[in-house]
Amino acid sequence: MTDIVQLSGIASVIDRYDGVILDLWGVLHDGEQPYPGVPECLDRLRAAGKVICLLSNAPRRTAGVIAKLDGMGIGRERYHHVMTSGEAAYDALRDRDDPWHAALGRRLYHIGPDRDMDVYEGLDYTLVASPDEADFVVNTGIVDFGESLSVYEPALEACRRRNLPMVCANPDLIVMVGEQMVICAGTLAQRYEAMGGDVFWHGKPHAPVYDRCLSLMGIKDKRRILAVGDSLRTDVAGANAAGIDVALVTFGIHREELGGAWGEAVDSAKLAAAAAASGHQPTYGLPSLRW
Repeated sequence: MTDIVQLSGIASVIDRYDGVILDLWGVLHDGEQPYPGVPECLDRLRAAGKVICLLSNAPRRTAGVIAKLDGMGIGRERYHHVMTSGEAAYDALRDRDDPWHAALGRRLYHIGPDRDMDVYEGLDYTLVASPDEADFVVNTGIVDFGESLSVYEPALEACRRRNLPMVCANPDLIVMVGEQMVICAGTLAQRYEAMGGDVFWHGKPHAPVYDRCLSLMGIKDKRRILAVGDSLRTDVAGANAAGIDVALVTFGIHREELGGAWGEAVDSAKLAAAAAASGHQPTYGLPSLRW
């Protein structure tokens, strides 16, 4: 196992990069408020002339994410671009320009809260009330943060009986909301695949969202881009596959596994072991997003 360089902040390496791709939940904010040091870090990045692209596995379109960030005091002036898995799902459902999406019918069943309906609203689909009426299912996650996978087993089983293809608009398995660990659409999709269901995943770690970010940023040399995220499975895996450097925020969803305290480096052996077990290699460890 190789020791991973742990940074106290990104200032020590930022001169190597022209732009950053930043995760939202677990990096910029906890679902309720920004983490300490984040607004200042964004301002310092902008002042240093770095291109900032936010990349989230949020199962909603970019406008909703921008509004949520604005409500937390992370205004539009603090970053340049934003891309979400929900936006990617919307684009695919609108364009239907690949064989998988082209084969979908027009009647969709939605697993998820009403706040995520913008991934298909305004498109030529009919929302139906049950899997029995549907041609496919759009999965954006759980409705209430306290719910477990078992709540959704009956709906997943009903979809599987109909052999409905599933569009997953958020590949994350879990997310931290404040101090609460909450399951995401990815947990439901993973279970559906285990049942034998057919799932199309939109978002990190899959290549198309990174291609979109690179296009938005306009930086030709991928070696001049640094990604920052808190998930080995999505953020680090996606950056590895895209060929860009990545800093893992250690006080994110892996905080219990790594055992770190807020703002402090973690045990290097634990970090190396976690990376080795995942098969995904961070370039750096970072306690939190800070300058």
